[in-house]
Amino acid sequence: MWRRGHLPSKLDIMRAKAAPINTEGRTEPARHFTVGGHVLAATKATAGLHLVATPIGNLGDITLRALQTLAGVDLIACEDTRITRRLTERYGITAELTPYHEHNAATARPKLLEQLAQGASIALVSDAGTPLISDPGYKLVREACATGHAVNALPGPSSVLTALSVAALPTDRFFFEGFLPAKQAARRARLGELARIEATLVLFESGHRLQDTLRDLAELMGAREAAICRELTKLHEQISRATLFELAARADALETRGEFVLVIGPPARGAHVLTADALDDLLREQLHHHSVKDAVAHAVELSGRPRREIYARALELAKHAGPQHAKDAHE
Repeated sequence: MWRRGHLPSKLDIMRAKAAPINTEGRTEPARHFTVGGHVLAATKATAGLHLVATPIGNLGDITLRALQTLAGVDLIACEDTRITRRLTERYGITAELTPYHEHNAATARPKLLEQLAQGASIALVSDAGTPLISDPGYKLVREACATGHAVNALPGPSSVLTALSVAALPTDRFFFEGFLPAKQAARRARLGELARIEATLVLFESGHRLQDTLRDLAELMGAREAAICRELTKLHEQISRATLFELAARADALETRGEFVLVIGPPARGAHVLTADALDDLLREQLHHHSVKDAVAHAVELSGRPRREIYARALELAKHAGPQHAKDAHE
């Protein structure tokens, strides 16, 4: 069993003991995982599709049930085998890995379904977090359910819930948008729609678009409270909490490397019910005491309407509000 001149380690011996013998005398693949230097035997996973949440950064954020399942399945379907292999190697898991991502799903999905039909146990994981949340897997789960295969979910890490937990914003109602459109016109149009939702918003954004998105958010949603969650659970985790105006003002100084989750607080209570006439009344009252710039900022926060719309209306009203505001309008 051991190579000539090779003394087995304690880990080798424990792995060998963990390898069961089937009724035909053949040795089954050893199913085990390692935690803190201790090798733990894993039972063979039940047939079906297992949706396993994996760490979003810190590899220590894995559940024991997830380790037991990953070690016990016949196959692990993952977005990037290189990323998932870091996790399996960390915990001494030897299950076979196969790629399943948006570019190969059409060809890989029938093969996985065929294996399920033959009684295989398959784990589906994303690169990080909970499968299907802005990640591939929906069609596989849908077809597996439609053909009668068991589908089990193993809850665990999620960047959406992690960001909500640390943002210090209301969590009783939230709306998860995922990634916004890349092009500015489409992004601004979508943000205009999101601005009317009476809930905390959770967005994903890439670093190279972060600054532009923050400026669009500030213009369209005003002074709402928000949080930029960068590199959650990782070594360089950073949470920046301020209003959208403040975050946009210092956008150029923000670190743009890493992964980002944006959390935006809900509109002010009652903002959605302001009619055009009510908005005019609000702006007139604000213009009586403040400059156009400040009046617009207050109106955006209180009305929930897009800043561009409010600014245009404020300029029109300022023409009839006296010379001081007319001067402000051109500053």
